[in-house]
This record gives sequence, structure tokens and C-alpha cells, in this order.
Amino acid sequence: MIKKVIFALLQFVLFLVAFFAGSLLPVFQLLPSNSMTYANGTRAFEWDGVFLMLALFVLILLIEALRKRIRSATPWTSLSLALAAILGLAMKFGFKDLQ
Repeated sequence: MIKKVIFALLQFVLFLVAFFAGSLLPVFQLLPSNSMTYANGTRAFEWDGVFLMLALFVLILLIEALRKRIRSATPWTSLSLALAAILGLAMKFGFKDLQ
């Protein structure tokens, strides 16, 4: 049990770093950024960090499937992804000011 929690914590950190890196250095540029105009300026959301985090999630799920640990490890991996996404959005990763 402790081993699963440690791996989930490491995956959480990995997902959060991937979200931050993808938001800081937009590499994919597949979708245009969503922008909203406010009274004090315009803010945009870059989706690259989210896509990078989801690609890493799929890669980890494939590794778990190949190791035949998909049933026991997937809930922990999904929890790590959800918590990293919530914390990353709360820390405003991906949001940029356009002026």
C-alpha cells in the first residue's frame, strides 16, 4: 500500500511538472489559445500543458497495461492526474496576459 501511494505521489509531481512545462513552453500549437477580454486586459489559456499531461497519462496507462497491473494501478494514476490538473489550474498554469 505504501508503495502505491509513493508511486502515486511521484506521478502527481510528474503530471504537475508536465502541465507547467507545457504551459510555459508551448510546443504543440495545435489549437488556438482561448482568449477572453476583460476591462483590465486580455487573458488567454494555452492548451499545450493539458495535452502534454494527457499524453503522459496515456503513456503511463500503456505501461501499466503491458505490466498487467492496470486494475490495481489505474485508480491511483487517475487520482494523480485529477489532483495535478486541479492544482495546476488553481495555480493558473496555462493562463497568459495579452496586452
